[in-house]
Amino acid sequence: MEQRLFVVGVLMGVYAWLFRRRGKGGARAAAWHAAFWGLSGFCGGLVAMMSFDNLMEVFGLPHFAGVAGVAVPVGEIVPALVLGALLAAAGAWHGRGKARVAAERERMGLEDLEWADTVFSSALMAAVLMTFVIQAFKIPSGSMEKTLLIGDQLFVNKFLYGVRVPFTGKRVLGLRGVRRGDILVFRFPTENVDDVHCGTREYGNDLIKRAIGLPGETVEVRRGRVFIDGKPLGDEPYAQWTSTYRQERSPVAAELSPEQYQQIWQDRGLENELGGVERDEFGPVKVPPGSYFMMGDNRDYSCDSRYWGPVPDAYVKGRAWFIYWPPTRLGPL
Repeated sequence: MEQRLFVVGVLMGVYAWLFRRRGKGGARAAAWHAAFWGLSGFCGGLVAMMSFDNLMEVFGLPHFAGVAGVAVPVGEIVPALVLGALLAAAGAWHGRGKARVAAERERMGLEDLEWADTVFSSALMAAVLMTFVIQAFKIPSGSMEKTLLIGDQLFVNKFLYGVRVPFTGKRVLGLRGVRRGDILVFRFPTENVDDVHCGTREYGNDLIKRAIGLPGETVEVRRGRVFIDGKPLGDEPYAQWTSTYRQERSPVAAELSPEQYQQIWQDRGLENELGGVERDEFGPVKVPPGSYFMMGDNRDYSCDSRYWGPVPDAYVKGRAWFIYWPPTRLGPL
């Protein structure tokens, strides 16, 4: 979200800067008006498409596509470009008539400029706040039930663990580190656009899980229960087990050496290697430095680190902080 708002702010700022250096004339005024409408359509579509991540897949297009080794969000850009083109055409038609009258032409241009300046400052301010301070998040699945329910909307504290320095992956001014039991929002830990886990392409998605294993700890699951460094984790009042069936250990896992098991898990290939049967009998694995072992509270219905490996700190966005919707569930976490 914050990246999209930053792009919107920059585009509107560039428009405002160029508009102030524009040439005069009726034809140019209509063209600038069409450009503003088109840009507004593109920016509006870019933000609106966040709510329809899978829309393009319905029509056979992936949400992300690899272009020259770079992941391009075609599921957002294509519809935004179409909407921008349609509004640009409408803006050209609307502006052509008004551009013939000098007073109308000037008023039209000033209104466009005022809106561009407003969006520029608002979008950049929102992007800064969402990058460094606080962000809204909506629960997309039941993997954290009953702590968090589908549709719950909450705020994520992004400064508790430190402000992320752009382009470095480092944090500064942190109040404390991640603790066991913290509920974290993080970007899915992969740079492979085609990564599929639990039947879903996860690249670029934000997930929410609970930190169970910390850096350097050994995590194991036996009969669905968690062991840390060989000892039972103990009472987990937040967790629930709703299935009466417990999976047996995979025969394939028994054939792997501890080193092979560890490496396959870190490479995020364990789900494919074992056929997805590591829910109740998992590990042991050692959490790499600077990474976390994440699990959903709804243990029998959570696709988490048991399936797709550790979450490096660089992917962590912040700690779930406060439910603000619905009103009946209002309160801190």
